Amino acid sequence: VIIVGLDNAGKTTILYQFSMNEVVHTSPTIGSNVEEIVVNNTRFLMWDIGGQESLRSSWNTYYTNTEFVIVVVDSTDRERISVTKEELYKMLAHEV
Repeated sequence: VIIVGLDNAGKTTILYQFSMNEVVHTSPTIGSNVEEIVVNNTRFLMWDIGGQESLRSSWNTYYTNTEFVIVVVDSTDRERISVTKEELYKMLAHEV
């Protein structure tokens, strides 16, 4: 599972909500955070990938062997919704 979205969208918060069932205070992710989560005896390796503009071009390196993608959108950041949309389209157009 990869978790993608723009910087400050809440990806790391969601990751740790899944893994520890609590809200944690975070700092910007440089690179990625990885946690293994077990749901109904099924193990998921979840990769929270940094969303800064300088890191987005590396998202495609995580696509191989990815079964699920969680796209996190900060709906309060109206000015960057179009950027989120562009990044999602780039991701969907990428051939694995």
